[in-house]
Amino acid sequence: MSPLAVFFRTLSRSSAICLGIGLVIVNPPLEWSPGHAMTEVRWTGVTAQKSPNEAAIDALIGALKDTDAGVRKQAAVALAQLRSPRAVPGLMDALKDPQTDVRLHAISALGEIEDSRATPALIQALKDNEPRVRVRAAQALAELRDRSAVQPLIAAVKDSNVDVRKHALMALAEIRDETALSAITGALKDEDASVRRAAAMALAELSGGDSPDGARPHPHPNPHPNPNPNPNPNPISRPNPGGAH
Repeated sequence: MSPLAVFFRTLSRSSAICLGIGLVIVNPPLEWSPGHAMTEVRWTGVTAQKSPNEAAIDALIGALKDTDAGVRKQAAVALAQLRSPRAVPGLMDALKDPQTDVRLHAISALGEIEDSRATPALIQALKDNEPRVRVRAAQALAELRDRSAVQPLIAAVKDSNVDVRKHALMALAEIRDETALSAITGALKDEDASVRRAAAMALAELSGGDSPDGARPHPHPNPHPNPNPNPNPNPISRPNPGGAH
């Protein structure tokens, strides 16, 4: 179900809007991209107490409690695209949803919004029974870069699931707290080679430090696709009497 369908299905549940007799005419079509709020909504016979964008967000927050899991999941997807801090409490509640897909998309939305209020709920999600949820929680915590997540992520470095261990290491590298140095170093002895590689990369990131201008070093040692993109930086122009070769 599309975000637009979810919006219209749940709009009537929003207590912030008093509907009169008339039609809701949307022109142009609703925009759901992160950089654009719903562009223009013209209401005929409608009294709105909130802006159209706020009304849509509130309706989608309400849809997180819909009886249909598909609606709840799509509401989380739409809220991830809108990136409104207004949705954080509702998305945090959605981390308790019985459906794994709903929890996954709610976590992704919180990672997109990057609001530190979500940190405690995401830390709790590191203990979810579903490994995919634990992985997604580590990814979201990497986006938030909240130092209060360091110790829970250190614990996740010893998770029973390989992917959780790898993403916990990556998150620690993003947060860049030196208290994680011992745990990352210990992961170099992990039984799984991919975890050991992640630990090596995390150590390089953690020990590299910020550059003088505050920018972080590129995670790849050679970010340019061509190791020698311009082998002759000062070419000498020569006449070519014969024309193009």
